[in-house]
Amino acid sequence: MAPNIWAWIGFLAVVLLMLAIDLGVFHRKAHVVRFREAATWSIVWFGLSMLFALGTYLYYGSRPALEFLTGYLIEWSLSVDNLFVFIAIFGYLRIPSQYQHRVLFWGILGALLMRGGFVGLGAVLIHQFAWVLFIFGALLVVTGIRIAIRREGAFAAEENQAVRLTRKLLPVAKGISGPHFLVLEDGRRKATPLLLALVLIEVSDIMFAVDSVPAIFGVTREPFTVFTATIMALLGLRAMYFLLAGMLDRFRHLHFGLAAVLVFVGSKMLIEPWISVPIWLSLAFITIAIGTAGITSWHAELRAEATGTAELHDRRGEEACT
Repeated sequence: MAPNIWAWIGFLAVVLLMLAIDLGVFHRKAHVVRFREAATWSIVWFGLSMLFALGTYLYYGSRPALEFLTGYLIEWSLSVDNLFVFIAIFGYLRIPSQYQHRVLFWGILGALLMRGGFVGLGAVLIHQFAWVLFIFGALLVVTGIRIAIRREGAFAAEENQAVRLTRKLLPVAKGISGPHFLVLEDGRRKATPLLLALVLIEVSDIMFAVDSVPAIFGVTREPFTVFTATIMALLGLRAMYFLLAGMLDRFRHLHFGLAAVLVFVGSKMLIEPWISVPIWLSLAFITIAIGTAGITSWHAELRAEATGTAELHDRRGEEACT
């Protein structure tokens, strides 16, 4: 699969058109994104991704289509981990729900540009220095192990270096001033908490890109496939945030699934010179890992609810006896 320049231009044109429609038509005014709207947009972005996969299959064959689907699934599953960070950022900075979409829109637009740069840099490094794949593979394995054993801590924006730098460059306004990132206050240009949230989202995406981009290169070396899979997954991230924001705490085993995916892809990259892993096997493993994490999380949630209900009945019984 080696698309010509028109494939790149056509893809970017469609992406820019969809972003313009999203912000300029459907989200021109700040409002709280409800579940139904988030679900609709999630279906739209997923449908576009599947149409792209179908087009890839028709024009280039089954292997490039499977590579796109596998890369898309990797990026999508790793993007879910971003949502926990978004919730922590918005909660800490007390960003109202009606302005969160605006922050995410510009945050993900910046992420698209940075991911493009990461993909280009990764492609050049791999082409010039084949041994970089071993570094990518080892990085993914180590990151997967760290995710599996990590312990969540409290989020503190004041300790973030990017926030500190922003505060030094621009004084921060006292509160939210509508959907604006910058305001005039006391005759000075000041940053609002929305701008701080945007800075944190951009910085967090750089950190996540260090994992996700090498992971997709573990599936395919074709820059166009890597780029399109990454972009299509990111485009649906905002809608997925509003769709799952109230349920993310239920995915208690998700990090184990993500860890398994990273360790698998990293190991695949390390053994690739000697053992070739079929693309269908990679897709199957990633699907099973994420699916299993979701199912076990659901069962754990049901057990927790059942235990809580039983304890409530016991307490009521004790109160009735007394």
